[in-house]
Amino acid sequence: MIDEPQLVSSEQMEAWVGEFDSWDLCDQVCGNLFVKTPFAYEKAVAWCQREEEFVRRAGFVMMAELAVHDKQASDEVFMPFFALIKQYAVDDRNFVKKAVNWALRQIGKRNSHLLALAQECAYDLQKSDSKAARWVANDALREFQAKYASRAER
Repeated sequence: MIDEPQLVSSEQMEAWVGEFDSWDLCDQVCGNLFVKTPFAYEKAVAWCQREEEFVRRAGFVMMAELAVHDKQASDEVFMPFFALIKQYAVDDRNFVKKAVNWALRQIGKRNSHLLALAQECAYDLQKSDSKAARWVANDALREFQAKYASRAER
């Protein structure tokens, strides 16, 4: 779990992600190391499309971590994530749906523009036949509303 981000290769990331067998290991490695590599965005997109539970989780954890930590990123780099969130919100595996939700919430918290897009994404997910997708949407909207309400009270 410990390495120097500038020395981590794409191949090393693939080897490590394939060994994840728990949510906490996945989240710690992604949040403390992988997000700091030059491959972070590429891996977020690639991993969320893989079927293995903790690899898919890693993709969405990377999205959440990038939304929090890449302060210089433009809104545009997050746009492709919305389609992936919509596509994989139907995955009802607990560790995956929670990571999809986390990614949506963190992207929405970056600024008002991304918040509007995240809310739109969540409203679309509420219409889904998938119980998992509706859970992702409702939980995210609850948090967005709570955050907005707390700002209005200030």
